Amino acid sequence: MKSLKTMLKANKPLVIPGVYDAIGAKIAEKVGFEAMFQTGYGTSATLFGMPDYGFIGATETLDNARRICRAVSVPVIVDSDTGYGNALSVWKLVRELESAGASGIFLEDQRWPKRCGHMKGKEVISQEEYTEKLGAAIDARQSKDFIIVARTDARATEGLDAAIERGLQNKKTGADAVFIEAPRSLEEMRIIGKAINAPLVANMIEGGATPMNSATTLHKLGFKIILYPLSVLFANTFATMNILKELKKTGTTAKFKHKVVNFDQFNDLVDLPKFQKLEKKYGFSKRE
Repeated sequence: MKSLKTMLKANKPLVIPGVYDAIGAKIAEKVGFEAMFQTGYGTSATLFGMPDYGFIGATETLDNARRICRAVSVPVIVDSDTGYGNALSVWKLVRELESAGASGIFLEDQRWPKRCGHMKGKEVISQEEYTEKLGAAIDARQSKDFIIVARTDARATEGLDAAIERGLQNKKTGADAVFIEAPRSLEEMRIIGKAINAPLVANMIEGGATPMNSATTLHKLGFKIILYPLSVLFANTFATMNILKELKKTGTTAKFKHKVVNFDQFNDLVDLPKFQKLEKKYGFSKRE
């Protein structure tokens, strides 16, 4: 498996999609993405049907990471929210996620209960407290290839300058990448890119607070990781709503015949042929 740190050194943007289950992860790998991001927003939405509003904890995050990491052979970065407690909680979570197969985490400085970074009403903890958490995450990792992305949500609460100061401190503490969440314009992103000499994260959410821009444009501004955390979730929601509306209205999905994969295509995606071969190897096909 190619390491994330190696990817971050390449002279090109690293575009990463968000996934929230094993099948989505397998699709992302199949179409050629080098890495993926386990989204907390998507985890909360798909496990509970609830918003990214502090409803998931370490257990849900870790269990989901195990399933996703086992399904693919590319690096998975896990949205770890605030670490679900103090610095010791962060230390424990990093150890457990690394054991589960994760290749990195996002760790944010919101006050619990947290919420999606593009929602209103956020609060952040002191930089001193966050530095303790970040330091614990750095100390806990056992592989030098495990990356830690330091996220601050201070743009919304303290302004852009304060958020940049936090980003600079997080780099100094030892973060592998710096994430200033929810800048409100391309100009703000340009300022961030000039101020912080580190791998930077741009978070592209359809309908979010930050304007959508191409990976090429963002890379020129100094951003390395171009994250699309919710595109798969939003696209799947759109497709599901439309096919179910059609089924409810007409009693058939025939209209969508050419807009869905078929039975055989899906079975190939989940590796049915591999398990059929294993079945024959172990003699199951000879049973009556």
